[in-house]
Amino acid sequence: MQQISIAVSRVREELHKLIIGQDEMLELLMAALFSGGHVLLEGVPGIAKTLTAKLMAQAMEVDFSRIQFTPDLMPSDVVGTTVFNMQQSSFSFNAGPVFSNVVLIDEINRAPAKTQAALFEVMEEYQVTVDGETYPMSLPFFVIATQNPIEQEGTYKLPEAQLDRFLIKINLQYPSLDEEKLILRRFRSDFGMAQRSTVRPVFNAQEIQECQALVQQVHIKDELLDYIAAIVHDTRNNGDLFLGASPRASLAIMKMAKAIAAMRGRDFVTPDDIQYVAYPVLNHRVMLTPEREMEGYTTREVVQAIIQKIEVPR
Repeated sequence: MQQISIAVSRVREELHKLIIGQDEMLELLMAALFSGGHVLLEGVPGIAKTLTAKLMAQAMEVDFSRIQFTPDLMPSDVVGTTVFNMQQSSFSFNAGPVFSNVVLIDEINRAPAKTQAALFEVMEEYQVTVDGETYPMSLPFFVIATQNPIEQEGTYKLPEAQLDRFLIKINLQYPSLDEEKLILRRFRSDFGMAQRSTVRPVFNAQEIQECQALVQQVHIKDELLDYIAAIVHDTRNNGDLFLGASPRASLAIMKMAKAIAAMRGRDFVTPDDIQYVAYPVLNHRVMLTPEREMEGYTTREVVQAIIQKIEVPR
């Protein structure tokens, strides 16, 4: 697991040339990458969601593309389209920006359902089907989507089926006062963020796939698999929740717990790993009952209550 720990520390070192704080976000992003999943970042504007995604791709020797979702964006603008070649008198496929290794989708909730649905197949099956032809993605394939929790005018709520395709959702907070001071000091003479060019690639596509293979080999005891199942099962029979989590959530907790264990230098999962990833995996998959929502409850409180209630395996 040393290879994974070294890779994570290298990437973190590069990102911290510009990013102040946000350690948990960086750790969860790397864990999701090693788990072969996708990430939804939610936070107010200006807290480095887009910058982090760009720098992460820059720190890796992989292809990167950015798609700005807007209300008039069409599915073909994302996945590509078939065009007629006059010279050869034949149709050919023009790949869209989704054909990349790291894909940043900015403000995913600004596009209508038809365009969002274009992501269903590619996020789950790593392929795109256009006019009956299937085109596989090159690996690794990692989608980072951002959305703004405020300013809902002109946005489209993501359907539960699409939310479920994101391995985790990270809710970003404002920086602390000390972190804000460090941000101002770091950029007081760098208005154009010229420091961005100092971030160099330290990790390539083959190494990412090797790390993903190592994560799969991390050992998890049957008792801990039962623990994950009990946590997810409780969400389906919980009086505070209107919608519980699917089996995909159980698999997501297992994958993320394995990745976190490997990143922390272990070849086995502990209950702490499971508890650490439970909220990022579940927070976008469960829905509070209207009564609990009106009372000001949060999904974090409900998930924490479930974790405290269920007996931890020894």
